[in-house]
Amino acid sequence: MTTGSKRNAACSIPSAWTLAVLLATTLIAASPASAQTMSVIHNFTNQGDGGSPFAGLTVDRAGNFYGVTTSGGGGYGTVFRLKRSGTGWVLSTLYNFQASDGGAPTGGVVVGADGSLYGMNTYGGTGCAPLGCGSVYRLRPPASFCHAFSCPWTKTTIYAFQGYPDGGYPEFGSLIVDAAGNLYGAASGEGTHLAGTVFKLTPSGGAWTESVLWNFTGGADGGGPFSNLIFDGAGNLYGTTIAGGNGNNGTVFKLSPSGSGWALQTLYAFTGGNDGSVPYGGVAMDRLGNLFGGTEQGGSPGNGTAFALTPSGGGLAYNLLQTFSGYDGPFASPTIDAAGNVFLTSAFSTIGSGANAGGVYELSPTNGTWSVRTLYAFSGGTDGNIPAGSVVVAPDGTVYGTTVAGGAFGAGVIFQITP
Repeated sequence: MTTGSKRNAACSIPSAWTLAVLLATTLIAASPASAQTMSVIHNFTNQGDGGSPFAGLTVDRAGNFYGVTTSGGGGYGTVFRLKRSGTGWVLSTLYNFQASDGGAPTGGVVVGADGSLYGMNTYGGTGCAPLGCGSVYRLRPPASFCHAFSCPWTKTTIYAFQGYPDGGYPEFGSLIVDAAGNLYGAASGEGTHLAGTVFKLTPSGGAWTESVLWNFTGGADGGGPFSNLIFDGAGNLYGTTIAGGNGNNGTVFKLSPSGSGWALQTLYAFTGGNDGSVPYGGVAMDRLGNLFGGTEQGGSPGNGTAFALTPSGGGLAYNLLQTFSGYDGPFASPTIDAAGNVFLTSAFSTIGSGANAGGVYELSPTNGTWSVRTLYAFSGGTDGNIPAGSVVVAPDGTVYGTTVAGGAFGAGVIFQITP
């Protein structure tokens, strides 16, 4: 996947379990993969079950997984649930997207307190003719117990982007929800300066009200927020942009409540050199306030990086954790487990030599240094190809994720990596 056109267009057109980690140095020692067992737990057929899941999985309290596909179903993608059944798994399609929905969702879903699922479509909606500039939807489970194998959920559009000044074209990120049930997200384009927005949706009386927290300018504050946001304990929001900043290479930002509005602070502006550029994925935070992320380009030899921003002298210091080989580094946000290990996927690249079909990696802190091991490198065949989404790490250390392509039918897989 090329990114130059997307990066240049981002400002104008459509497109965990955590524990403290002390970063004393950025030395990385590459480690071979230890005994891991990778297995495919669902092969997408690109038929009723969907195909090409770009986003990763979301897990609810019962341990069920939810996700989206960009194709299959009725032809425009699906929302699915993967539920354990005995020693195996059963996938059921909860919703088939229609042309009027915008279809082909690349961002995942989030589970609300009431069990509803919330997500975004990049296109569709009532604004930005002719294709629409996206919408936010809600999927509600059946009101009464359903005895059938697969029971459709009810989809409602709760907000349609108009382009100006609210933004449009939400891309790879999922929404996040706060304790009051408010939704927060990023739109990659449109807005006041055609550089995207961060927005909030507030429920009231059965309706939703949208408010823009920040309109990016494409300058020092960045432009083109493609991924999801995160909260810290104080209610501040963190995210990334793929453009703007230093030489138009993207930024990491922080949004803080300020009076009646929000104030943005650029935490880091990528240079496009060894530090990386084009951070499509968002960031993850540990309990010490360290931020972890990845870039799709930059580094040496130029195929993406993994990085950390660590508190230092009242600010944040950049630390290079890993560089990737092949073609295009991480697209998704990292995941942090209870021991402080950081998990990343790379869609088209590897660490060292490989098939360039992507991989799953674990970065672990050890005595002030970091070691990295490849949990699994995909061959591009029946095991899967292009793991573009974030992974979920279960308390027992099992890693779950998706690939966009490959598998028995070439339409992607859901996989698990067991320690």
